[in-house]
Amino acid sequence: MVIGEMDSEADERAGALGGKPRYDQGVVRDDAQEIVDDPLRLIDPKPGRSSSTSRVDSQPGDSEKLMREHSIRTNRRRKFVECITREDVDIAQLRKLAWNGVPDELRPLVWPLLLGYLPLPKPTRASTLARKRREYSSLVETTFMRGRDGLDQQIWHQIEIDVPRTRPGVRLWMQESTQRSLERILYVWAIRHPASGYVQGINDLATPFFQVFLSAYIDSDPEEFDTALLSDSVRMAVEADTFWCLSRLLDGIQDNYIAGQPGIQRSVKRMAELVARIDAPLAAHLDAENVEFMQFAFRWMNCLLMREISVQNTIRMWDTYLAEGTDAFSQFHLYVCSAFLVRWSKKLQEMDFQGIIMFLQSLPTQGWTDHEVEMLLSEAFVHYSTWHNAQSHFGGK
Repeated sequence: MVIGEMDSEADERAGALGGKPRYDQGVVRDDAQEIVDDPLRLIDPKPGRSSSTSRVDSQPGDSEKLMREHSIRTNRRRKFVECITREDVDIAQLRKLAWNGVPDELRPLVWPLLLGYLPLPKPTRASTLARKRREYSSLVETTFMRGRDGLDQQIWHQIEIDVPRTRPGVRLWMQESTQRSLERILYVWAIRHPASGYVQGINDLATPFFQVFLSAYIDSDPEEFDTALLSDSVRMAVEADTFWCLSRLLDGIQDNYIAGQPGIQRSVKRMAELVARIDAPLAAHLDAENVEFMQFAFRWMNCLLMREISVQNTIRMWDTYLAEGTDAFSQFHLYVCSAFLVRWSKKLQEMDFQGIIMFLQSLPTQGWTDHEVEMLLSEAFVHYSTWHNAQSHFGGK
């Protein structure tokens, strides 16, 4: 069955573990079903649940610094909570707060609000969420009702190839249950968007959403979790929310995925022109070595840098992108890519063609934390502020 055996697998795992689903160091939250029905329950972490704002790992000599950082995090969290619990969310205030990062445990609430998936008036949120999840469930049921024989074989074949390649080595994405969820999300999206269909790279863009929404229901690292432990209703909620939020993101960059991928072609051309203004020596060196931006920047645009940095780095980056608005995935991302390239300018100018290409295909970002991402975003914002309204640098001279 294409859709997957959604009942027996979870029940067997739970039964084998004494009725309480466990996986390595984590458990499914006892109140997972309540969160499905009312995501605002995330605002009050249950006792013992770790949070990005309440945890202080004390070390000798660092107590004052840790206390100060804890106070800052707690104050930021309070501002978020005050904003999203109002009867009608002030979206301008939420964007301002989110630009500098969203607390981990509030992200499953904040991202859908920023994307417009969740309505800003509080009284309509639960009903809207339930309706959209039912709609997705109906789409899945209708799409797969005739099994594989009823599918577009060309689209399905490419998805079947790409899904196992998604996030290689990460346990979450190696799980059969997660892969079946991703297949459903991608296929339903593809048949609803015939102008583009499925294009390689879209699978990567689903992963931050899936991990963020999964995190709402578990007490462990999402990347180490087996989604077969989730109940059907929780797993379908994660799938549906991922599908609708991915759809909203892709609506803003669909030119990247239609025939000829004109959106990416434009962005890469603009990036080359922008880098020539920001760092002329680097641009001249790349030109002298016959390095074309399309040779490395195509992937940066197609996968939104997800092949260059970790999903955790990407999630932090997307806090800012979503705060800027959905067009940030095409507009602001251009400046992020430019700042990303210029960051390595000194090294690149010491390399020949082969060295440059090899370096850009395997950048040393494995140890990056939120700090490096935030520095990159700050540099990109400076470039954006300087050049965004100066249209002449985009070939309009």
